[in-house]
Amino acid sequence: MISRNTGHRWGFTAPAVAALFFLAGCGTGDAPRTAPDAPASASTASAAPSAAGPSATPPAAVAAPAAPAPPAAQPPVLPASAPVTLEIPSIGVRTELLRLGLRENQSLEVPPDGPGAPASWYDRSPTPGDRGPAVLLGHVNATDGGKGVFAELRSLTSGDRIDVVREDGTTAVFEFQRGEAYEKDEFPTLTVYGNTPGSELRLITCDGYNPDTGEFDDNYVVYATLVA
Repeated sequence: MISRNTGHRWGFTAPAVAALFFLAGCGTGDAPRTAPDAPASASTASAAPSAAGPSATPPAAVAAPAAPAPPAAQPPVLPASAPVTLEIPSIGVRTELLRLGLRENQSLEVPPDGPGAPASWYDRSPTPGDRGPAVLLGHVNATDGGKGVFAELRSLTSGDRIDVVREDGTTAVFEFQRGEAYEKDEFPTLTVYGNTPGSELRLITCDGYNPDTGEFDDNYVVYATLVA
């Protein structure tokens, strides 16, 4: 993300706190226990006719509690494994992946710049293929004015494949769903970084270059879903 006029880099919008990833709450829990036994029927003494005679009204039957609803099925995911390489065949992208975290002020670290600079995985997000949104970041342009690794994200169309090779030797295959541009001052943090029931991918770069200020005013976010 280099300003064409000043050479200054303008970073990505990051979550205010890493706690947006509620990873402990994403997995399916243990199967619910069976419903408790219905209460025992009324005792012989209470069920017997009262002193009033045989016409006395018998006690009402005690209804058994309703069985709990079965847990909702969640989409299948892959075991956690850090990403190594990203490939997007339709736009000719193949990049090794670095790891980024948060600075002390909780702002997101920025990928290295320069021609041929790789994309990066935000290492406080899930690994690609695991449950939740894995976040990958890359530049739209380079320090020499050429294209960055994510320069062509806007060219992606519905159904395009995005492959992430992982440390365990498996490949998480995602399918492009949509791309959205957001003003950095109105970035929908929970929409981008919040939990998802299945495995999803977010590719984030800068967007909306403003020649009057030499800055990028927006971020562009690709949303993709695991298909294999």
